[in-house]
Amino acid sequence: MTLVERFSVVTPADWVSGPGQGHWTYNHYVALQDDGHRYEIVDGVLYMLLSPSEPHQSAVAWLCHYLMFHVQVVGLGRTYIAPFDVELAADVVVQPDVIAVLNAQREKITPSRIVGAPDLVVEVSSPATIGYDRRQKQDAYARAGVSEYWIADAAAKTVEVLFLEENVYQSRGVFTGRDSLVSWVVPTIIAVPIEKFFA
Repeated sequence: MTLVERFSVVTPADWVSGPGQGHWTYNHYVALQDDGHRYEIVDGVLYMLLSPSEPHQSAVAWLCHYLMFHVQVVGLGRTYIAPFDVELAADVVVQPDVIAVLNAQREKITPSRIVGAPDLVVEVSSPATIGYDRRQKQDAYARAGVSEYWIADAAAKTVEVLFLEENVYQSRGVFTGRDSLVSWVVPTIIAVPIEKFFA
């Protein structure tokens, strides 16, 4: 693990003045002073997210471009890129790397945030964030009813597609190289090799 990876972690923000860990809500979150850091709340715990790396941001940009073309440009819904708040519950506020909300759920989109579960979220993970993305956030997305969750691994250059079935995510496959990504939420997606997201 590189020095950057060791310090680019998701950390419980125990030092931040507020209601105490386990009791943070959206109202406390929006009252935070802007200190230049990104924060999320999962199950009432406030986490600080340090700045992402260049490979992370490059993959996020490509994945957003891909979804924007296949969702927003063709008129199926809206796509967003972090930072944009998603309030999954009063005590769960996250900023997924990429978000897609289809037209049937457009009422969830407000000027300040999305309230409720988007149809699809994407997280680009690193060795330092994969635990958070696969535990706290994956559990929060499942509880909220996010239908599809993509976990992109910038180091391994893979994308795993998880689909929600009976409140539990089932893997539909780990895609890499020349594999084409398949979505169950956006069936009109045109095949693009996974390697393009990590170029």
